[in-house]
Amino acid sequence: MLFTAIEGLAELPFFWNNKMANNTSHNESLAPVGADQRVFGWYSHASLWFSLGVGLLVMQMGAYLVPAMGTQDALLAIVMGSVLGAGLLAWVAKIACDTGLSSAGLMHQVYGSAFARLPVLLNIVQLVGWTTFELVVMRDGTLAMFGSSWWGAALTATLLWGGVLTLLMAGSMLGLVRSFVSRFGLPLVVLSLLWLSYQFVGLLQTQGWAAFWHRPGQGEMGMLSAMDLVNAMPVSWLPLIADYARHGKDSRSALSGSWVGYAVANVWCYALGVMVVSVSAPDANLVNTLLLAQGGLLALGLILLDELDNAYGDVYSAAVNSHSLWSRLTVKHWGLSIAVVCTGLAMVLPIHDLEPFLLMLSSVFVPLYGVILGRLGAGATASEQVSVKWDAALIWVAGIAMFHAAANWAPQFGAALPSLLFSLVLAWLTRPVSEVVSHA
Repeated sequence: MLFTAIEGLAELPFFWNNKMANNTSHNESLAPVGADQRVFGWYSHASLWFSLGVGLLVMQMGAYLVPAMGTQDALLAIVMGSVLGAGLLAWVAKIACDTGLSSAGLMHQVYGSAFARLPVLLNIVQLVGWTTFELVVMRDGTLAMFGSSWWGAALTATLLWGGVLTLLMAGSMLGLVRSFVSRFGLPLVVLSLLWLSYQFVGLLQTQGWAAFWHRPGQGEMGMLSAMDLVNAMPVSWLPLIADYARHGKDSRSALSGSWVGYAVANVWCYALGVMVVSVSAPDANLVNTLLLAQGGLLALGLILLDELDNAYGDVYSAAVNSHSLWSRLTVKHWGLSIAVVCTGLAMVLPIHDLEPFLLMLSSVFVPLYGVILGRLGAGATASEQVSVKWDAALIWVAGIAMFHAAANWAPQFGAALPSLLFSLVLAWLTRPVSEVVSHA
């Protein structure tokens, strides 16, 4: 019944496709990028994904690890989870660079041209939600910095950040990454993290470094579930990284640059979250604790500016995915429209109440990319284009069921990693014979 409905999507006006739209050479989201657009070297990949890996939400996730587990166990989980999660992210980056395909293009390749529209649409929904959430984070951080109680302060801050985001969407993604993120954004955010780390290490030394280092946990979280929490951030970028990595000059630099950049940022921010929560009062929130540090106002301001990169990354990828569905609007026009819509949503939605829904929606993309890695990860090959590849679709659905079964019945083992491993192995074992022969 589900798959009959999915096939019917192709008949709906929203998914209208004439002969021109079906030809991927006329859809820049589905066609491989040309050589003139392959401009990212190792440093561009590393700086982009370091910048996207830094954020207040990442630090908050790190704060959840303690006191549920001891300091040393928490830091071990952070390192192992970050290396593994960033490695998966980098693996997708390599595939995208090898093929020149966007996220939507990879979904079409693995799931079929009709079925792929379902995960593409779900991806757009989650990206709009996360962009809206980022705007709310930036707005709340701005209000905390300036302590404004004026009735229109929230509206003004939202419009300010939304306006800047919309202006960024009017420019070139390639130019933004190479001209601003690599040259200016990365050094500034590194300096802010260095300063905050220096401040909180000093506070920990004042309070007793040995007590912090040897502090035991309460036993509420095991190592595997902690690694699952650490993996939550890198795997959330799985549906986006191909949209950037396909612009890489070569797959080796895309793989290593993305891996190193994101892993370092993830380890740093999760560890900083552990340090911040260890010196803060039980009822204090993360932003206020950061502001109390010497120079915290400036450092927080730079991190908020870096949050803008995250929002931009979400909107750009949503635009690429939207263009794959309806190519009459260019990627730039889609980006401008989505930025405006997200700004409006940030002013009216109780987005913090919707965060659990967004995290639940993200769970469908873990097995989705497990199937993509299983089918294309050992060497991308072109395959016959059909409407629905039923075996891949069924493995994805089974992977989603595995994710939620593990979360409900065996949370101590995590949910993302078992679901990803299940879908990846099953997809690899059931590859079409032509692909198995081509890899031999």
